[in-house]
Amino acid sequence: MPLLSTRALNRSLLERQLLLDRVEWSVPEVVGRLVAMQGQEPDAPYVGLWTRIAGFRHDALSSLLHERRIVRGAHLRTTQHLALAEDFLWLRPLLQPRLDRAPLGGLRRDIEGLELAELAAAGRRLLAGRTLTRQELGTLLAEHFPDHRANALAVSAHFLVAMVHPPPSGLWGRRGAVPCTLAEDWIGQPLEPAPRIQAMVTRYLAAFGPADVKDIQAWSGLSRLREVVDELRPRLRVHRDEHGRELFDLPQADPGDPDRPAPVRFLPSFDNLLLGHADRSRVIADEYRKLVAPGQAMVRPTFLVDGFVSGTWSVKERRLLVSPFRTLPKTDLAAVLEESWRLAEFVLPDGARPDVRLGPEPDRSA
Repeated sequence: MPLLSTRALNRSLLERQLLLDRVEWSVPEVVGRLVAMQGQEPDAPYVGLWTRIAGFRHDALSSLLHERRIVRGAHLRTTQHLALAEDFLWLRPLLQPRLDRAPLGGLRRDIEGLELAELAAAGRRLLAGRTLTRQELGTLLAEHFPDHRANALAVSAHFLVAMVHPPPSGLWGRRGAVPCTLAEDWIGQPLEPAPRIQAMVTRYLAAFGPADVKDIQAWSGLSRLREVVDELRPRLRVHRDEHGRELFDLPQADPGDPDRPAPVRFLPSFDNLLLGHADRSRVIADEYRKLVAPGQAMVRPTFLVDGFVSGTWSVKERRLLVSPFRTLPKTDLAAVLEESWRLAEFVLPDGARPDVRLGPEPDRSA
């Protein structure tokens, strides 16, 4: 049973996440390889694709959203993700049991006494054949359930009903009201009735492996996957890491060359590279985790040096601010600055000169 070092796991992850060499792939090929891309921040997938695809431009993704080939909606970890339309059709029903429990978390008080099946049915009726903003949906739901807040009803329906958020939602630089429509209406095909849970596990391993059961559960939001992995075990390769954890992988997959150089790469907020494992030590040191994720609702944009998270970045007043966590060697700093200028050209508003500054991340608690 091969023993894999943290550095080997890092290089395996970077290669499978297309972060060692930019690829000449199409956007659908990349999104399909990653299974789904975090889309809580609408601009984040654009940066995630820019850092992976040679010559990526904004309209390469926005055109696919308009064409309905890629859709934005809730599924993995009950959060907004972009996925191929054909993948959404099986991912959403597979993850629906977890989504059904989501309103019982932060919205428990707001929906107390409400029959969630009735709310889901009402939401589907209201959305059938049309698109409503989330606010409009909440207002109409409140007419059916007058004892509950419209916003809580709309957010709950967002979890309970398989919907997507079509353009202008998800377009670069666009903010405002979130449109909602039934996924089946938008995609033009029904949701798959038989969830593909084993397919989800193997797709995950292709993009994030080698990994253990807890890693798969952390990425997907599902629990009790040990039995599924055990059923797949005869078709999987088994490794162990430096701590003795049993890691599973596809038999044909390369476990990673620890000596392979890794270029500087900039990642958007909430990128699944950081969120795809329960044990994230293969990409970020424990001492930096709170700097990147200071709260449950925030995962800051980061950059990698030698394959590991080494700082954050942000756009402030038409400038790109780069904030290393430590003093970087001159060669590494030069590589960070070179890549940050390329990023500035991509993320700064039209007409803004690329402007990069080094400095500490602003104190957001003030």
